[in-house]
Amino acid sequence: MVNGHTNGYLSNGHAAAAAGGDGSQSMADSMPEMCFYCFEVLYRELNQLEEPRTPSFTNEPFPLFVTWKIGKDKRLRGCIGTFSAMRLHSGLREYAITSALKDSRFSPITRDEIQRLTVSVSILQGFEEARGYLDWTLGVHGIRIEFYNERGSKRTATYLPQVATEQGWDQTQTIDSLLRKGGYRAAITPEMRRSIKLTRYTSQECHMTYGEYRDLLERQSQYNQPGRVQC
Repeated sequence: MVNGHTNGYLSNGHAAAAAGGDGSQSMADSMPEMCFYCFEVLYRELNQLEEPRTPSFTNEPFPLFVTWKIGKDKRLRGCIGTFSAMRLHSGLREYAITSALKDSRFSPITRDEIQRLTVSVSILQGFEEARGYLDWTLGVHGIRIEFYNERGSKRTATYLPQVATEQGWDQTQTIDSLLRKGGYRAAITPEMRRSIKLTRYTSQECHMTYGEYRDLLERQSQYNQPGRVQC
């Protein structure tokens, strides 16, 4: 974690509220606009244009992550977010840029790359303290672990819900990878795994390619032409 940011395929805090019922459906309906907004923010940043206008989706506070992938094989290009609940308008604006330009694992995304990008927005909710390091479900839960490294320093690390299944890992492989991600260098023993404090969570996600973003932008510009009226 750097300056409150968490990177990662990723510290602290919980959602102010978990969406549910009609609110959950409303959030799901708004997700494509959130992806569109992230592309707008990055495109304008890379081309030194003014910021996009305020979006119409909810501005409630949630923990969130923005992920950029590139190419047909969707290779990771940047992923940073926060477990502190942020207002979605400012949070997505901040992390669309931070994940694209300031993920220390990668060089900053350039204008030449933007046409090959896919963006994913993850809105985190449903935080629960697990009973043990295996008390979570592959493909359903993201996990955040807290542990003490071999030097006695407290460390944290997280994987979003999709990571383990994308990599083909089982639960133990996921935990071991996450320990390494968090900087644990000693041998990983059963006792070490059992000492972990694990928090599980779910996320609502949406993905959008650059081509889909441009299609929506074109449709938007057509609707906004003079003389056109939407019923």
